[in-house]
Amino acid sequence: MKISIIGAGAIGGNLARRLSEAGHDVLAADARGPEVVAADVVAAGVRPVELDQAVSDRDVIVLAIPFSVQPKLAELLTTAPAETIVVDTSNYYPGMMGPVEAVDNGAVESVWSQERLGRPVVKAWNAALVETQRERALPAGSPGRIAIPVAADSQEQRRTVMTLVDATGFDPLDAGVLAESWRQQPGTPAYCTELGVDDLREALAAADKDTRAQTRDRIMAHLMTLDSEPTREEKVAHNRASTR
Repeated sequence: MKISIIGAGAIGGNLARRLSEAGHDVLAADARGPEVVAADVVAAGVRPVELDQAVSDRDVIVLAIPFSVQPKLAELLTTAPAETIVVDTSNYYPGMMGPVEAVDNGAVESVWSQERLGRPVVKAWNAALVETQRERALPAGSPGRIAIPVAADSQEQRRTVMTLVDATGFDPLDAGVLAESWRQQPGTPAYCTELGVDDLREALAAADKDTRAQTRDRIMAHLMTLDSEPTREEKVAHNRASTR
């Protein structure tokens, strides 16, 4: 497939590299310019391009950028083909990027993004730590393979992105329509807890919409009190304990 990754940070770079290694034609773009795409990503066959080049004649565009920045790409995305799939990998943390009133009042994050981008989006790759995505990828069928939820209103688009999740080293789980994607956002049992398919399905079902924002903020407050960066294992353990 012809795939563009917009955002050359840790998650965008990792996705670009893995999808290129899986045989896809991958472009990487960033608002700071193509020169910020990491050398190891380029070495994997990814081609750095300007933003306008990243939306032309692409099957899939993955937005690996902060949640609150996404609406700035609405005009750019009008130049992408109507059939191009747009993927949202972001998470909303008001303490880090400022509050979004609609989301704080109950709007589902990716539904809010979809409305502002002016086109359908698929929610994927948001519910795994960057360290998990970089270090825990495994071939299909491997014991202990971690699952990643994928939500979208279009079943066809959901299935397409699920094949790409598999290509990046994780078991894809059909998480239903976009209105239910709050179940894979911060503060829920499915978020960054490194679960297999069956356990992840149960975690999505157990999510509590009324308490997830408080749980999200409590987890972030705990992280801010630490003297050093916790390990991936410590983050996962704390997320699991905080969302039971």
